[in-house]
Amino acid sequence: MSLEKDINQTKFRNEHQKMMINLIYTTNWMTEKLKAVFDKEDITSQQFNILRILRGAGAPISTAQIRERMLDKMSDTSRIVDRLVTKGLVKKNVCTLDKRKVDVNITAKGKKLLEKIDVYEVKMDEVTSSISEAEAKTINKLLDKLRQ
Repeated sequence: MSLEKDINQTKFRNEHQKMMINLIYTTNWMTEKLKAVFDKEDITSQQFNILRILRGAGAPISTAQIRERMLDKMSDTSRIVDRLVTKGLVKKNVCTLDKRKVDVNITAKGKKLLEKIDVYEVKMDEVTSSISEAEAKTINKLLDKLRQ
């Protein structure tokens, strides 16, 4: 499908405007696809992102370290972590090196949830199956260039 057909708009000021609208539209489209997976597991994309960060870290890390690695830099990391604690997916402990800080670690329940969601990743890969590896690299380079 083309952007023009999807949003019922045939004219754009220029290709740059069309690109920006296409990026926004595609981001929202992909977010909705992911949201369907997360809704089944009663978590948000931000909570999922934190769980993935903690699993990848392999050791407890601070909320500041989590925030540095998050995709959504505007999120309130502490609040999201507290919600994950309530669900039993992560735990917080006083940092052994600095008693003023709190370390966050993923629980066995959190790891189990991620393992369940990992199965959906194959389905999510199908979303991008029409794009070759070379095309994906080109898109990544262009997006990196846009953010510079």
